Amino acid sequence: MSDQLTLSLHHRFKEHTDQLIELRWIAIALALVVTWLGDAVFGTLPVAELILLCAAEAAVNGLAHLYSRRVELLNDADLERRYSRFAQLQLNVDIVFFTLFLHLTGGIENPFYIFYFVYVTAAAVVLPGGFSYWCAALCTALYSLLVYLEYAHRIPHIHLVNFVSPERYQRGLFLAVVLPSLGATLVTCAYLASSIARTLRRREQELLDSNSSCELRAGELTRLNARLADVDKARSQFIRLVTHELRAPVAAIQSYLRLILDGYVPAEKQREIIEKSERRALEQLALIGDLLDLARLQDKRGEEEPVPVDVGPVLMGVADLMRARAEDKDLLFSVEVEPGLPPVKAMPEHIKRLWTNLISNAIKYTEPGGIVVVTLAQNPNYIVGTVRDTGIGMTPEQMTHLYEEFYRTEEAKTMERQGTGLGLSIAKRIVDSYGGRLWVESELGKGSRFSFALPKMG
Repeated sequence: MSDQLTLSLHHRFKEHTDQLIELRWIAIALALVVTWLGDAVFGTLPVAELILLCAAEAAVNGLAHLYSRRVELLNDADLERRYSRFAQLQLNVDIVFFTLFLHLTGGIENPFYIFYFVYVTAAAVVLPGGFSYWCAALCTALYSLLVYLEYAHRIPHIHLVNFVSPERYQRGLFLAVVLPSLGATLVTCAYLASSIARTLRRREQELLDSNSSCELRAGELTRLNARLADVDKARSQFIRLVTHELRAPVAAIQSYLRLILDGYVPAEKQREIIEKSERRALEQLALIGDLLDLARLQDKRGEEEPVPVDVGPVLMGVADLMRARAEDKDLLFSVEVEPGLPPVKAMPEHIKRLWTNLISNAIKYTEPGGIVVVTLAQNPNYIVGTVRDTGIGMTPEQMTHLYEEFYRTEEAKTMERQGTGLGLSIAKRIVDSYGGRLWVESELGKGSRFSFALPKMG
């Protein structure tokens, strides 16, 4: 790696550490505001202790700023390791300070414990490796310790007057339900964010290596830098989208559990609320599965080589699994496969996922009593698959956004609440990855016809 590239990496690590320092100043200011407002509203907060805690955090942040400037002056080949360890230390200290702040502002009555997700996501984005899992474990351990100490009356509990029931922290149900849910969700968040960040870092590293090899070619270097900027932009956009899609299920689960914890749900209804929480968790797992599929399609390292695949038998296997769903909706479901079709070169699981996504969508968005017809044929160069339905259909404007990640039409949301908005995006990536084409014909209120063409083996 060239000296220029090394300096670029060092600059990126320094930028991340400086961002953490800047964000910490903002957090300290917000903590002071929360302290003032909380004392004005509840009148029970230990203001002196909170101000002292903010002062300690400010002192630590000042030292961090000075250390960052000192490291900046060093011409050291080990700068990357220095900045990485420095960022890890900052995040660990921040989590400890945040836990102490939670304790002094209501402890387990304080709903802002959800901000633990910020530290886990920041660790995945800023630092390589599995440090985000450490942050998830540390957040869970510290918060569990706080809950236990307040639950066991080992440390005083700061009650938020007229905010929640004072008995909340004394209920064993909180320990039994909320803490495992928080820990599992934090680990899930760490896994998802780390997987995405790892794939993007690998892409970024590949571009940087290419940049180094073309160092003497100014024009090519410029184009590679532009590609790197696109990757950074895509990373930021994707993280924003993922954060948005994850926030709603987590908030819903929190709301369901809070109904129980605050005593609004009688004992005989608690199981129903917990089952609702489970369903939302399953929806979240489905989203994570689709996101991981997208990541795998983007990064093919470690995958097996494509092999000859008979698309017809794969289709019949998927159709057998989908037939029960179609029958439950009283749909006329039929499959027609032209005999003697040649194979295509692909990954069998990709072809299965392609058929599953297209047929599942057709069944999901077709009214009871409708029709879903699946056909498989060939032309001189391609194997052509078609899924036709008499479902809700789409407008021309909606079709222009059809393959965008997380996109769902309003009609689709109304008819079927569950859905990640990633199925067609995954199908499009699969077809494109094998040199094929996916297209749609649709009319609002009359149905849709999805077709794909894959090059056949001669």
